[in-house]
Amino acid sequence: MKIVINGIHANLRFSSAHMIPKHESCGVIHGHSYIVDVVVDGERSGEFGFVVDFKKVKDIIRKMCKRMDHRVLIPIRNPNINFKNLKGPVEFSIGKKDYMLPLEDCLLLDLKSTSAEDLSEYFAEELYHDLKEINSEISSVQICVNEGIGQGAYFTKNSY
Repeated sequence: MKIVINGIHANLRFSSAHMIPKHESCGVIHGHSYIVDVVVDGERSGEFGFVVDFKKVKDIIRKMCKRMDHRVLIPIRNPNINFKNLKGPVEFSIGKKDYMLPLEDCLLLDLKSTSAEDLSEYFAEELYHDLKEINSEISSVQICVNEGIGQGAYFTKNSY
C-alpha cells in the first residue's frame, strides 16, 4: 500500500540558492522555491494499521526543509569546486571565480551536486532510513524535489 503527500498542499517547501558548476546557465548562483512530494510504499502495521503516520513523514521532511531554507546549498564532493576553507567563512573557487560566504548562510552537503536529481536522492535516503526505524515493512520511498511547480526530479529508494 502507498501513502502520498503532495508537498505544495502539505507545505513541504524551502527556498535556497545553489549553482551547478560549469553548467552554461545554472553555473551562476541562483535560487528556487523548492517543493518536496513524497510517496511511501510498504505493508500496513502497528496498532492503527498505517503504512506510516502522515504526520511523522511530514515532520521528518519539514525538518530537512528547514535546514535548507534560506541557505546557499554547497555540494562538498563536487570535483569542480576547489575548497579553501569550510570552517570559517566558506571559501572556494570554481575555475577563475572566487567565493567567500558566511558559514551560517551555507549548508554544506555531502553530495556531488545540488541538482534536483541529487537533492531528491538525498531526501529519499534520509527519509527511508528514518522510516525504517518506525516500520520495518517499508519497501520504498519516492521523493520528487520540484524546482518550482511542474519541474522536478524523482528518486526512489527501494529496500532491496
